[in-house]
Amino acid sequence: MSEMITADLVDLDLSADTKEAAARALAERMVAQGRVTDLDGFLADVAAREAQMPTGLDGGIGIPHCRSEYVTEPSLAFGRSAEGVDFGAPDGPADLIFLIAAPAGADDAHLTILSALARQLMNAEFTSALRSVGDAESAAALIRGDEPAGSTDSAATPAAASAGAAAGSTDTAADDDRPFRIVAVTSCPTGIAHTYMAAESLENAGRAAGVELVVETQGSAGFTRLDPSVIAAADGVIFAHDVPVRDKARFAGKPTVDVGVKAGINRPAELITEVQGKAERGEVTAGAGAATPVERGGEPGEGYGTMLRKWLMSGVSYMVPFVAAGGLLIALGFAIGGYEIKSAPSVMQHFVWTQTDSWAALMFQIGAVAFGFLVPVLAGYIAYGMADRPGLVPGFVGGMIASTINAGFLGGLAAGLIAGGVVLAIQKVKIPKSVRGIMPVVVIPLISTAIVGFLMFVVIGKPIASAQKGMTDWLNGLSGSNAILLGALLGLMMCFDLGGPVNKVAYTFATAGIAVSNPSDSAMKIMAAVMAAGMVPPLAMALATTVRGKLFTETERENGKAAWVLGASFISEGAIPFAAADPLRVIPSSMVGGAITGALSMAFGATLRAPHGGIFVVPLIGSPFLYLIAIAVGMCVTTALVVVLKGMRKPAAGAAAPGAPADISAPAADAKQPVAA
Repeated sequence: MSEMITADLVDLDLSADTKEAAARALAERMVAQGRVTDLDGFLADVAAREAQMPTGLDGGIGIPHCRSEYVTEPSLAFGRSAEGVDFGAPDGPADLIFLIAAPAGADDAHLTILSALARQLMNAEFTSALRSVGDAESAAALIRGDEPAGSTDSAATPAAASAGAAAGSTDTAADDDRPFRIVAVTSCPTGIAHTYMAAESLENAGRAAGVELVVETQGSAGFTRLDPSVIAAADGVIFAHDVPVRDKARFAGKPTVDVGVKAGINRPAELITEVQGKAERGEVTAGAGAATPVERGGEPGEGYGTMLRKWLMSGVSYMVPFVAAGGLLIALGFAIGGYEIKSAPSVMQHFVWTQTDSWAALMFQIGAVAFGFLVPVLAGYIAYGMADRPGLVPGFVGGMIASTINAGFLGGLAAGLIAGGVVLAIQKVKIPKSVRGIMPVVVIPLISTAIVGFLMFVVIGKPIASAQKGMTDWLNGLSGSNAILLGALLGLMMCFDLGGPVNKVAYTFATAGIAVSNPSDSAMKIMAAVMAAGMVPPLAMALATTVRGKLFTETERENGKAAWVLGASFISEGAIPFAAADPLRVIPSSMVGGAITGALSMAFGATLRAPHGGIFVVPLIGSPFLYLIAIAVGMCVTTALVVVLKGMRKPAAGAAAPGAPADISAPAADAKQPVAA
């Protein structure tokens, strides 16, 4: 275990009534050793990880853990509790408690060592030795691997013998008949502990059951893909995971058990029996019925509203790069050749290398082609989010039909949802094994595309096109106070979740208006208001850390330097570290500033044809000086509010004395997926 644990990080008489108190007691030892710089910040990250899934395990083990920016080096603290501490394990309190702390950017070598500890926790001999060890130095040595577990307690020898007997029986069975073969994948949010504990538990249960079981651990230290021949020869698959299984399509067409990672730790024998039963009954669940990309990233028990939002965001996320590339190229074409460039002949027939108008026409026409993909891509990837790859063909076709009949953005949404639903319905139909092979490449694309095409052309296409036209006419008619109110509303939405679903709804609404060959003046005003408001939060946080740095931690001041560039580039996510650390002050302040900026932009009549770019596309903005004033006003308002609100409480101690607790309302680590894991 290298020197990630020393005697100073061991407490053999841990007195704590709650898991929070236990984590604090062990974390204080890490702070004393300089391994954690901010006690409260680190504990907030531990609590955020605990909120995702309890870290108590059967057998009296608790493993609170997280990756955090407040950890200076990979560390492990161990506590032994006489009374036990409840970490949410089914069988009761934990008496062996391991606090695992990994830096946000921990290297693979250290994470591999931590994963080795996780596997050891599934070894009864190891845990028995820890329960009987008499001093902190010996406990640290045992955990590091300096002292064999058997030297402290030999009571576990029968267990080891039984494991060897099980292995021997497996060899004998292999001589008589090929054993049942299982491939498994384990993964957990942090990728440090549960991932490897589930793997060890499954492997042990496999040996006891006389089956060949090979595990692919998809942890923080990376993973090595199973050999395709091993997967092909497998009789069944077990997924024990709480984050998406990477490249899940590799396991398609086999009997599959799909559970959370803790099930792999607590009941591995049941999972093996279950997958064997499915194989005997011929239940193939990993092919057409496999979880979709969106479902794999979801949490258990999600409702249809949450899944719908994820499906829509799947389409939007794939659409945005087309918006950015196409919109910027069109805007550059206008900037070089003027607005009349849209009437230029095709560059296929007329292109002069030395004429700027030819280059302007080239950029405009390339951008127009990219824009032509917006609705099909939106529809195609909504369907993909629902039904995986079989949803792509009907989704793209439905989206193209929506563009053809002028159903626009609304038509794309409808086409994507219909396509995904149709494919899912087809996949539920029981079919003979003889035709399963042609289902994904022939039957599903043919039937689903025909159904979606019929519905879009004949049934719902015309009503949606009428609704799209009505919305466009309404936007074109906005003026005065109505336009200003719309700008304020869009500004609020852009700053509510800083790149999240609400932000994306406002952004997609704006880009849909300019994603036509001749956008209206109102649509370009909306685009300008949305981009201006989206720039405010990171710029305001950058300004606040500059003018009142003592109100922020050292890490936040460093983030503030990067926020200048992110805000100027229209990347609202630059404010996320600040919002995650202090949401009750930062988010409302950002929303006020964003609403003012959106309203002022609309009042000033600023227009924007480019869907992205920040200050780098200011030359393409109508009324650029007033536009910059709108951004500056919103930025100053948000900065003033943040400074006042933060000044009403005690300044962050971390700003004045590194290593002291900071006032953190929510864990900053949770804002970024690689850290929050």
